[in-house]
Amino acid sequence: MVKLFASAVYGVDAITISTEVDVLDGLKFFVVGLPDNAVKESQHRVESALKNNGYRFPRIKVIVNLSPADIKKSGSAFDLPIAIGILGATEQVRIDDLQKYIIMGELSLDGSILPIKGALPIAIQARKEGFEGLFVPIQNAREAGMVNNLPVFGISHINELIDHLNGFKKIEAVQVDTRDEFFHSQYDFEIDFCDVKGQENIKRALEISAAGGHNVILIGPPGAGKTMLAKRLPSILPPLSLTEALETTKIHSVAGKLPENATLVSKRPFRSPHHTISDVALVGGGGTPQPGEISLAHNGVLFLDELPEFKRTVLEVMRQPMEERRVTISRAKMSIDYPASFMLVASMNPCPCGYFNHPEKECSCPPGTVQKYLNKISGPLLDRIDLHVEVTPVPFSELSAAKTTSSENSEDIRARVIQARQIQEVRYKNHEGVYANAQISSKQLQEICIINQAGQNLLKTAMERLNLSARAYDRILKVSRTIADLAGSAEIRTEHLAEAIQYRSLDRENWGS
Repeated sequence: MVKLFASAVYGVDAITISTEVDVLDGLKFFVVGLPDNAVKESQHRVESALKNNGYRFPRIKVIVNLSPADIKKSGSAFDLPIAIGILGATEQVRIDDLQKYIIMGELSLDGSILPIKGALPIAIQARKEGFEGLFVPIQNAREAGMVNNLPVFGISHINELIDHLNGFKKIEAVQVDTRDEFFHSQYDFEIDFCDVKGQENIKRALEISAAGGHNVILIGPPGAGKTMLAKRLPSILPPLSLTEALETTKIHSVAGKLPENATLVSKRPFRSPHHTISDVALVGGGGTPQPGEISLAHNGVLFLDELPEFKRTVLEVMRQPMEERRVTISRAKMSIDYPASFMLVASMNPCPCGYFNHPEKECSCPPGTVQKYLNKISGPLLDRIDLHVEVTPVPFSELSAAKTTSSENSEDIRARVIQARQIQEVRYKNHEGVYANAQISSKQLQEICIINQAGQNLLKTAMERLNLSARAYDRILKVSRTIADLAGSAEIRTEHLAEAIQYRSLDRENWGS
């Protein structure tokens, strides 16, 4: 009997799997330990790979045990450890050092090694448990090589691993300068706010959103620039810290979204799912649970274009993750947590035809249609969106104007956003789990967002004259706190409140009537 080690990913973490191979008298090939169909089918891939490279596949009884036996094993990444286990049990490869390594990889019929999912969490767990090395497909080597103090060996063919174990030709460990590559590519954006002509008020709203971590919805006619502006939001967000980058990379690794030879995710994610997405694809889950779009947007932006076109059930499942900043996928035998701390940016037309409140074109929708269209989005979801911004079309004079130096670029805006975030970091250093103004609770709001009598009078007048709902009160205070931080002000002044009030378009009771 031969024993070696592999690994399996659950949630965003890995579990070490003991792989035992025994060759006995009898017939047939058995894989035990709750394998799924992909693991059971490994027999045929392993048999062809070994035979095509001149190795002997035993024609007697072979038992492969994947332990712990009560955890379901899925995927094809167990092909390589099973193959090496069989070669070790039939004395075709040396087994002296097998238990010092984690071995993972999918086999082609010719013995080539195909990439796997979750190489980064597997490497983290291997280092944690004191293994001396990790063998992974060459395509995953740089990803796993980000983990310090763990030799990672990239292999492209089963013969390379066999020669290494037999001492014929040693494989060199992969060397990755994680920090240098990470910091070098943080600010390399293909798009920039300086490309946007006009829309200064929308740029200001997105700057406030980025500075305080606020969710935002853009309402405007077709072609006004809602999608173009939203796509540029990541370019003004603060850069990822190493901790945030590691969390984000783990999620993308588990989902198989990292490109080949990738290292740390250096930029904040921007996810833009189509409106036909299902609720499981958005929040995660499935037969073999996988992270959904809200987890892939962790530490970044989730952009929902044409929000009313999404199915109502899909939008409603986001409400709890938006509050708790994580999502729990529960099954009969297990429960998995995925992080989901994201900024929601949504866009929508004001009505089905798209021209309600347009300065030039007439709305062709019949009476009541606008409100019916808005009712596709539930009140509780809108309650979690801090800024409601109306986007108007850019006039021809601004579109046709030559590019001027006055058009502010993303770098300048990002500098102000980082400065405001640093103020918040100091303010909330004793508040666990709070990093930005958008995350504070109602109790913390009373302590932090204090306004003077003039501000109280302004807020009271605005709520009465504009028919703002009661739920707008907290949101206005949070946004005004962010505006004050951008201005470097320790207190919330009336001009900060006045600017925050104008970002509550959908809370006006007569909006859309």
